[in-house]
Amino acid sequence: MSHTSEQSSSLADQVPPGGPDEPHAGGGLHERLNWLRAGVLGANDGIVSVAATVVGVAGATTAVAPVAIAGVAAVVGGAVSMALGEYVSVSSSSDSQKALIAKERRELAEDPEGELEELVGLYEAEGLSRATAENVARELTEKDALKAHLRAELGMDETGVVSPWSAAGASFVAFLLGALLPFLTIILAPVDIRVALTFVTTLVALAVTGYAGAWLGGAPPVRAMLRVVIGGALALALTFAVGAWLGTTVA
Repeated sequence: MSHTSEQSSSLADQVPPGGPDEPHAGGGLHERLNWLRAGVLGANDGIVSVAATVVGVAGATTAVAPVAIAGVAAVVGGAVSMALGEYVSVSSSSDSQKALIAKERRELAEDPEGELEELVGLYEAEGLSRATAENVARELTEKDALKAHLRAELGMDETGVVSPWSAAGASFVAFLLGALLPFLTIILAPVDIRVALTFVTTLVALAVTGYAGAWLGGAPPVRAMLRVVIGGALALALTFAVGAWLGTTVA
């Protein structure tokens, strides 16, 4: 990258949100991948928690009704809990982001020259010469001062504040979709093979979500798949054993 002032116009367009070391920050693709990862994790939670619940009850009884009731309760309760937790979490984050945006807007109105100098300093810290940093800062300030400061200082965008309701809805749907697989499997399968089939279906689904999560995050897929599959298998085995023990003890 040239540090001459003649190239400041192109530099103004090239300086990424949060600085040169963060080439994709603020990009739509990055945010979409984060949402997809959150969706995969929500589905993974739905698969494991509901599968463990229904397998545990199935270990205690061969009757379909108790398994169905427990499964419905786990699906509905888990989805609502997931949505509520996400709503509270994102609401707190959203409130903080809005407060930072309001603070930055107020500082720009009260001390525009001081804020401009601050922006120049940030670009100098990233390696630009003083002259180039001044030109870049002035051009970006003229174009959209608030956007320039939010990106350089906080690595965020005014339009990137996530809606708590959207996050809650996405979490609810992701958990529900994941939960329906083990629930429908154990309800619709013949009694003599329903537990074994639920085990197999659940572990295959976990392998898929583990691979998807690793792929979206750029991590090694095999290790991620093994983690979720082994963890899921342990959860299912433990709940089934507890259910079988309680069923024998109560009976």
